[in-house]
Amino acid sequence: MYEYEDSSSAALTTAMDDVASSTIASSSSYDGLDGGFYFQYAVVVIGVVRTVANALVLYAMVASKQHKKQFLIFNQNAFDLCSSLLIVITYTVKLCRIRFIGTLGYWLCVIFESKGIV
Repeated sequence: MYEYEDSSSAALTTAMDDVASSTIASSSSYDGLDGGFYFQYAVVVIGVVRTVANALVLYAMVASKQHKKQFLIFNQNAFDLCSSLLIVITYTVKLCRIRFIGTLGYWLCVIFESKGIV
């Protein structure tokens, strides 16, 4: 019959929508482009396992003196070891949520947050 719009309920609905959208934005802002929080932990765990495995392979090659005969395999494992170690460091820094302040913070952000070092 007649239309009556309560301004207080409209303001309350708008305020609730703002709170909901800001809550969603703040919770999803940590996810980033490279996955969620648990994905980053999984990357760190896999990186640690890869680092240990490559270190063992390199140790075994040096101990058996095969690093001189299998030079390309030795170099590939050395590069993979360095890459795995840098991935562990990069994702650990991302998980720690370090605040990068100043010039040093800028360069650390460029190196670690952009994954440029890997």
